[in-house]
Amino acid sequence: MIIIPARIGSSRFPNKVMADIGGLPMVVRTAMAVNDIDETVIATDSEEVIAIAEAHDIRAVMTSDTHTSGTDRIYEAACTLGLPDKEIIINVQADEPFIETDVVRAVRELTLQNRTNERILMNSCYKRITNPEADDPNIVKVVTDAHDVALYFSRAKIPYPRDHRFDDYKGHLGIYGFTMCTLATFCALSPAPLESIEKLEQLRALYHGYEVALTEVETESFGIDTPEDLEKAIRHHRL
Repeated sequence: MIIIPARIGSSRFPNKVMADIGGLPMVVRTAMAVNDIDETVIATDSEEVIAIAEAHDIRAVMTSDTHTSGTDRIYEAACTLGLPDKEIIINVQADEPFIETDVVRAVRELTLQNRTNERILMNSCYKRITNPEADDPNIVKVVTDAHDVALYFSRAKIPYPRDHRFDDYKGHLGIYGFTMCTLATFCALSPAPLESIEKLEQLRALYHGYEVALTEVETESFGIDTPEDLEKAIRHHRL
C-alpha cells in the first residue's frame, strides 16, 4: 500500500498540499502519479483534503493534527486501515507530484528484499546531485557506506570537500518503505534530538541504532518546499 501524508498546516508553506498544478491540487496529482503501482491512500488532518480526495475517487483517512512527522501520520492511517504486520507500506510525500513510478517501485523492491532484516528499519532512495545543488538546504544530502546503508542525512553539504572540489553528492528523496511491523517499531521510538535539529525524521532511526537502506535512482522529479518551487512546478507541468 502507498500512503501519502498530507498535513495542511506546513510552517514553511501553509496549505501547499492543496496548491493548484495544472487544475489539480498537488496532493491529488501526487496520488494519481502512483496509484497504478498499488492501492493508494491519503492520510491527512484536514476535512478539506478528505473532501477533495473523495471528489477525485481517492481514498483518504483522517488523522490527528498533532503528529511530528509524516511517518507518524501514516502509521495512524495504517492502524485505522487494519493493515497486517507483513504489509509493505510506501510513504510518498504529498509534495512530489512528478514522482516517477520507477522510483517508487525501486523503493518497494528494496523494502521487499529487506523485510526480514531486523537491523533495517527504513528503506529509501537517492539521486546524484551536483555541487551547486548540494548548497540548497531543502535538498537533503545523505552519505552511505559501501552497501548503500545511510551513515548520516543532513541539510548541510555532506561530505565536506576539505582538500578539493567534490561534485558527486547524493540527494535523498523523501520516499520511505516499511513493513507494518517496522513502521510500528519506528513510531514507538522517541523523537531524536538530531531529528528536531535538522527536521529530518529519518534521523530518528539512526539515532536509536537502526539502519536505513537506500537505492540509487534516476529522476527528474523534485519536491515542492517553497512558493518558488511551486512556480517551477507549474512551468514544468506546462512543458
